[in-house]
Amino acid sequence: MGDNGSTDGSAALARRLGARVVSEPRPGFGAACFAGLASARSEVVCFMDCDGSLDPRELPAVAEPVLAGRAELVLGERRAERGAWPVHARIANRLLALELRRRTGLRLRDLGPMRATRRVPLLGLGIADRRFGWPLEMVLLAHRAGWRISEVPVPYLARSGRSKVTGTARGTARAVADMGWLLR
Repeated sequence: MGDNGSTDGSAALARRLGARVVSEPRPGFGAACFAGLASARSEVVCFMDCDGSLDPRELPAVAEPVLAGRAELVLGERRAERGAWPVHARIANRLLALELRRRTGLRLRDLGPMRATRRVPLLGLGIADRRFGWPLEMVLLAHRAGWRISEVPVPYLARSGRSKVTGTARGTARAVADMGWLLR
């Protein structure tokens, strides 16, 4: 698990449950993801938000197409329960997915926060963004490299607490701005 200054106690909880927590002093979603990726040793790596909105028991379904050689990158397409995904965040995600489709032809419906891929090739993509553009840059670079990218439906549950990204229009706008520069 990558942690870069979270104050919600998730790092301590993850340690108590047996996870190896990688501390990253730089702020940013991408910084935490990259720190976890850089320290990982397994052939296949998975990413997911750990705020209770995603169930880690879904990871095998997301990783299976990668393990079976049917895809190089698999995204969990969120199937949200009522009230789990604020309207502004859902609309922003949909617009980004449509723009991604327009530019690349990829038929993705979600830039999902749960995903799986192989570690060494992912490191080779050279993802530079260390903020909220990380997930989009991963997809763009994977597409450019000719990877097969697919989606697997995953339940998306109401999280406990408020997200600093999707929980506010301002946080969503910041994430969209980070991703927007990648599309320019």
